[in-house]
Amino acid sequence: MSGVNYVTKETLEQMKEELTFLKTKGRAEIAKAIAEAREKGDLKENAEYDAAKEAQGLHEAKVASLENAIATARILEADAIDTSKVSILCKVTITNVANKKTVTYQLVSEKEADLKAGKISVTSPIGKGLLGKVIGEVADVNAPNGIMKFKIEDITV
Repeated sequence: MSGVNYVTKETLEQMKEELTFLKTKGRAEIAKAIAEAREKGDLKENAEYDAAKEAQGLHEAKVASLENAIATARILEADAIDTSKVSILCKVTITNVANKKTVTYQLVSEKEADLKAGKISVTSPIGKGLLGKVIGEVADVNAPNGIMKFKIEDITV
């Protein structure tokens, strides 16, 4: 991951808490699993040991990824967001031109995306298609099922 990672202050705090957990309790649990597997005999034929070492590698990769995300994080404040056009952290009300369904999404970073909470990533097809648009404009979105058209109804913080 490279470049700037725009997040809210709350998300940055959650990421720091997760990193602290992974570096302390997470690493301790992995070390314990490796030690238990090592006690079970020959390491060449010990599937449990191999699985524990693989889990350790995945764990360390997650730690490195999280450290990078925190290092590249930039906090966005709500009062600094320009609502004249769609940008990250804006809440956008859109209407699907084809079926006239209206929905509101908040555009967020990949780390914060949660469709059930109405938060979509700025790197998703819809997020990319909406960025930079103004109220009244129709966005053409390249979705997996073809081009979809969304009319921008409102932009708020």
